[in-house]
Amino acid sequence: MSRMGDTADVTNQGGQGGDQGDQGNQGGGQAGLTEKATQVGQNLRELGQQVRDTTTEKYDQLRGQAQDYYQQGRERAVEWEQSLEQYVHEKPLQAVLVAAGVGVLLGLLWKRS
Repeated sequence: MSRMGDTADVTNQGGQGGDQGDQGNQGGGQAGLTEKATQVGQNLRELGQQVRDTTTEKYDQLRGQAQDYYQQGRERAVEWEQSLEQYVHEKPLQAVLVAAGVGVLLGLLWKRS
């Protein structure tokens, strides 16, 4: 029977030792969680900075394209204006008749609505 008692004592000691080891791991686990949380926070900040940088680049790129399109549209409008003026100077009677026809057509459309 003494052997059973010895085995029981060893099991209990092992169990107690295991509990102490778990308590040590819990303390280490808490520090590990804090470290993980710090790492996650740092990763999120870095990711946020990358998103901010990428967004700024895309914004600048789109802004440049919009300015280019605006400038091209403005140049075309000036070209159309100049060609219209040239047409009116070359053929004034036709220009007046076309303008009158457009005016009559618009008047009829407005009258119907």
